[in-house]
Amino acid sequence: MKSKRANVIINMFKDFFNKEASSGIILIICAVAAVIISNSNLHYNYEELFHANLTLGVYKLYISMSLLHWINDGLMVVFFLLVGMEIKREVLIGELKSVKKVILPVGAAIGGMIVPALIYLITNFGERTVNGWGIPMATDIAFALGIISIVGNKKAPKGIAVFLTALAIVDDLGSIIVIAVFYTNNIQWISLLAAAIVFILLITANKLKVRYISFFIILGFVLWLFLLRSGVHPTIAGVILGMCIPLGKSRVEAQESTTYKFEHFLNLLSAYFIMPIFAFANSGVVINAGSFRRLITSSVSCGIILGLFLGKQLGIFGVSYFLIKFKLANLPSRVSMKHIYGASVLGGIGFTMSLFVSSLSFSSEAYLNDAKVAIMVVSIIASVFGILIFKFIGTKNE
Repeated sequence: MKSKRANVIINMFKDFFNKEASSGIILIICAVAAVIISNSNLHYNYEELFHANLTLGVYKLYISMSLLHWINDGLMVVFFLLVGMEIKREVLIGELKSVKKVILPVGAAIGGMIVPALIYLITNFGERTVNGWGIPMATDIAFALGIISIVGNKKAPKGIAVFLTALAIVDDLGSIIVIAVFYTNNIQWISLLAAAIVFILLITANKLKVRYISFFIILGFVLWLFLLRSGVHPTIAGVILGMCIPLGKSRVEAQESTTYKFEHFLNLLSAYFIMPIFAFANSGVVINAGSFRRLITSSVSCGIILGLFLGKQLGIFGVSYFLIKFKLANLPSRVSMKHIYGASVLGGIGFTMSLFVSSLSFSSEAYLNDAKVAIMVVSIIASVFGILIFKFIGTKNE
């Protein structure tokens, strides 16, 4: 009897972790836990923990940063490594390979980045907070696909999940470029030159078809060290490494490769360990009556909420409508413009990347707090509104 109960419990956990929504649910739990702790007597302990200095290394070869920086600049490299690998796969053998297939999600992604950024810039024009224009540009693919999986295949056809995935990949690439170019200062050119040499070595190893993942990881770590010293955000090392790791020329070959197994392991590590830690470390905000008042009075909050909720809809749906109307692109199978609109609403879920860019944009705790509250509120609104839209579309089509 006990063994049967144990098997039932184990199977329940397996089913949970096999669902796309599970990682999003864990992120939400960690974010909510951080908010609760930040508004309790443990607030100072929470702040003290993540601002405590942690030194790794020996003798003169060491790195010393706060725990929060180790998470954002160190652990997040794994997340960006997966982004790099995903971008490469989609370009070589996925949805971004075909020109006809790529026009719609790429165009929609570009619109979904430019319009939110412009809305934020207009809202914060002439303010010291104008530097946060990159915050509403990104879409959180884990949450967005989590919502799609909750809605179900009958109401959200597979084509819209593919469209949203391709869009989010281009979106992530755009955010990475923005971080590298606009959120980098005090460049140390010698370290940057050394990083460029390591990058060339990675490309050479790829061209020579080196199959040892460990070799790429070692070079990737060295690249991260040089970028950390250069002033360029070190998580870019993850993207570069991901694009340099060899991948099979066909989907079957890719799935049978060592790289595929390595990526599968990293996916689990990122979804159920790194991202929850990131959410817990970065979601701690003090919420009171003043916080909600600032949602409509703070230029930071207004820019983020309008950018993510309104800007994403205008950018993604507007460009998609234009491309379809003038027959420059085709809709995916079983996907209507109503589904595209639903996806544009889900594009307003900016959680992970938006929090990340917020940490780069503001040194002021007040502005950072405004940004975090706004990101959480608008992500919840976009999620609920997105679910309602897909439920309505499903009902109409049945």
